Amino acid sequence: MTVEVIKADYHNEQHAKDVLLLLNAYAMDPMGGGEALCEYTQQHLIENLKQQNNVFSVLVYVDDKPAAIANCVVGFSTFNAKPLVNFHDVAVLKAYRRQGLTQLMFNKVEQIAKEMGCCKLTLEVLEGNTVAKSAYTKQGFAGYELDPKMGQAVFWQKKL
Repeated sequence: MTVEVIKADYHNEQHAKDVLLLLNAYAMDPMGGGEALCEYTQQHLIENLKQQNNVFSVLVYVDDKPAAIANCVVGFSTFNAKPLVNFHDVAVLKAYRRQGLTQLMFNKVEQIAKEMGCCKLTLEVLEGNTVAKSAYTKQGFAGYELDPKMGQAVFWQKKL
């Protein structure tokens, strides 16, 4: 088994196809919402990603086949006055789970983040996704809190 972990080039036709394939597989998984990406997203995602200077994707290939993806967004920590990287989407195709690909992918993202001078990595995970939570804990992630009396931070959203 050969494994390759790369930063995607959205201008590379194969990378672009693989980003869409992996993200759509994640979207259809219960942990990704259970529905395929909408037609608009499928038609416009790559062109829109090409225009972003604060987004990157890491792809994992096993025997030259797409197996995993991490879509990351660069943000900024005002408390640290430095950039940060948020794992926005993390997915491993079912056939490739439990093979250590998440660790390899996270190591690549951490390397990129350090090269950018980032102060931290962040992510969100569903409460019931115990497998992912275990993998993230192994990578050094933990719940976020400023004051233990106030509890852990909770990720909220408001759709527009």
